[in-house]
Amino acid sequence: MARLQLAYICAQHQLIHLKASNLSMKSSIKWAEENLHSLTSKALGKDNLDAKISSLNSEILKLEEQITRVKDRSLPAVVKENAQLLNMPVVKGDFDLQIAKQDYYTARQELVLNQLIKQKASFELLQLAYEIESRKHWDIHRQLENLVQELSQSNTKLHQRLEMLADPSISHQMNPRNTIDSKDYSAHRLYQLLEGENKKKELFITHGKLEEMAEKLKQDVSLVQDQLAVSAREHYFFVSKLNNDVDVLCDALYQGGNQLLLSDQELTEQFHQVESQLNKLNHLLTDVLADVKTKRKILASNKLHQMERELYVYFLKDEGYLKEIVENLEKQSKIKAVGLKD
Repeated sequence: MARLQLAYICAQHQLIHLKASNLSMKSSIKWAEENLHSLTSKALGKDNLDAKISSLNSEILKLEEQITRVKDRSLPAVVKENAQLLNMPVVKGDFDLQIAKQDYYTARQELVLNQLIKQKASFELLQLAYEIESRKHWDIHRQLENLVQELSQSNTKLHQRLEMLADPSISHQMNPRNTIDSKDYSAHRLYQLLEGENKKKELFITHGKLEEMAEKLKQDVSLVQDQLAVSAREHYFFVSKLNNDVDVLCDALYQGGNQLLLSDQELTEQFHQVESQLNKLNHLLTDVLADVKTKRKILASNKLHQMERELYVYFLKDEGYLKEIVENLEKQSKIKAVGLKD
């Protein structure tokens, strides 16, 4: 840049000198022409010509002084300023280039900043997930430690029990007991659950009896499972039949269309038949209720009918009790017959 300014200053200096010499030459020629014309038109004296030459020489000296002053003082400053002004487009272009680079770097920095923000958010999310997973693992570790402690305690208790069972005074008994101890509440409770509502209480409970009841319960469970399977199959067949009946009813109601038809003659006749049968059933029920009321009145007033009813009830529900009553009546009739004979 300094070399360019120096070259510009030198070139401008030479240009100004050339322009000045050219202008001086033109002005001299013009003055000479004017003076020549004036000399040809007027005849001047020698004194006047010398005076004019001296005045012109003095003006030339003044002009040379002014030119020297301008050349030495004003011209270098102006040329230097012009050289500096020459640098302005270059400096502006340089600044524009730097601004463009700065904008590019700023855009790249913003892109990198956005990527870093995204990475930071992802890192924070991963850190949070890691903390959650670490807490879960810590909880599992604590639970496993507790489980290990419990298992160690259970193992210790099991070894103690095995040592107690390995004692010869306990393991080798001459006459092992078959009955369940009265203090064994769990076995007694199990026996009560297996026994159910049995009214016959046994004095001693044996292990064999408990096994028999458990086996019976197992057979009952298998029987109930078989019955459930049979009932499930029956339910499946019933549901399939019901679905078929529903399909038949839908075909009868819609008759292959999308609109419900309730004014079918056959359905109307069937509804009338059902309604008449319901009316008949209602009359029969009213007659039965009236008959029941009359029979209740007769039973309330006649003891013989009451006894007859009780006998029928006993005959249907408890034959043994009916037999005892009949035997008692026969004995009473025999006793009365014997008393009448006496």
